[in-house]
Amino acid sequence: MSDATIEPAAEPANRPAERLYFAAWRWHFYAGIFVVPFLIMLAVTGFFMMLFTTYLPEYGERIAITPRSAALPILAQAEAAIAAVPGATGISEYIAPYDNGTPALFEIADGGDGLVVALDPYTGEVLRQTVSGKTWNLLFEKIHGTLMIGDTGDRLIEIASSLGLLLVVTGLFLVWPRRSGGLRAMFVPRLSARGRAWWKSLHQVVGSWMSVVLVFFLVTGLAWAGIWGERFVQAWSTFPAEKWDAVPLSDATHASLNGEGEKQVPWGLEQTPLPQSGSAAGISLLPEGTVIDLAAMERIARALGIEGRFRVAPPKDATGVWTISQNSMSYDGASPTKDRTVHVDQYTGRILADVRYADYTPAAKAMAVGIALHEGQLGLYNFVLNTLFCLAVVFACISGVVMWWRRRPDGVIRLAAPPLPADVPMVKGVVLAALALSLAFPMLGLTLLAVLALDLLVLTPIPALRRLLS
Repeated sequence: MSDATIEPAAEPANRPAERLYFAAWRWHFYAGIFVVPFLIMLAVTGFFMMLFTTYLPEYGERIAITPRSAALPILAQAEAAIAAVPGATGISEYIAPYDNGTPALFEIADGGDGLVVALDPYTGEVLRQTVSGKTWNLLFEKIHGTLMIGDTGDRLIEIASSLGLLLVVTGLFLVWPRRSGGLRAMFVPRLSARGRAWWKSLHQVVGSWMSVVLVFFLVTGLAWAGIWGERFVQAWSTFPAEKWDAVPLSDATHASLNGEGEKQVPWGLEQTPLPQSGSAAGISLLPEGTVIDLAAMERIARALGIEGRFRVAPPKDATGVWTISQNSMSYDGASPTKDRTVHVDQYTGRILADVRYADYTPAAKAMAVGIALHEGQLGLYNFVLNTLFCLAVVFACISGVVMWWRRRPDGVIRLAAPPLPADVPMVKGVVLAALALSLAFPMLGLTLLAVLALDLLVLTPIPALRRLLS
């Protein structure tokens, strides 16, 4: 965003519009102090996550192999993968090849973290072995989501993302045309400017162009956060398990199917309970007497019309289910509208649940598409545009810091915040907008209250501290 279309005076002007401008600038400044490091971190880690998941996958799933007339039976492939891992105790997950020129993946349980084996399905040759979760992508994902400090990091990022929305609103208010230049100053940089004016022009133009996209990224990111996402939006938008008539439900939810630190389950299913094996419920697609194993699950997937890359996860305990899934959250397919999750009774082979994109709630449908866009999964144009957006975010953050550095007084140890107007006009629209944002995003409201309390109870009574932070 920008800190000016009005050049600041030593003290705020007396006109109500200018007092409101200085108040917005002050909030923009203080929000930026907290948000800038987080936005840079999110842009950088987000870019590398996108790069590793779209073009540089690390488990070997894009290794080119020579297609042959027929692949080995899937159980023979599984045996070859298990034989390659000393101490293997079984298969944790099977991931079918993207096409006939790429490997199959087997995640092998070995009593430790497990190994992901990339296997030539025609010859059984092991092409790559990778410790499960020990990838650059998962490292960046953990930083991106929690700063690698668990719930504390999640809350800090949620606060930063919520304040990012405030940054957008105040930034657009600051650059909205008031005197000269009109809308041109918002969207066309003054390259002839020099010094701080040059930085300011670029800052406000880049900020104006990316503001709507930034809101999209912040909101889709917040939908994963622990407070606004998990406890509010996601909880209200979860697929209702009651749709599965007469199917017993487990205490475990779909979130238990996620890998360690990884998001693999569609957003709208994470909080939905899993069905349970051991009943007469469900629909059978297999001949009576069929052995219920990995080969049977592959047959069910093909019978359901699932083609290309999909996943099969075995039951985790005596009441667990086989899960067949194909979704963009796991990078299985480019289109989130083809998401599909199927659960199969481990004893009878009967299908207990079959959830498709069409079954999602409206919010879950929006999130399925939104997350795919957010992660750059919808083709080359999506990847390029997301890359440009990440660069724009980093530039807006750096240019904001440069503007502050050039504006601060030389030789004075202080934060050099924009001056606080003596009497901020309580414009109805501004108050309503602040209330709406605070109600819609609780962490933003709590943060604003905390900042106001700090200002009134700590900074105001201590002049030296107030001068340092002003």
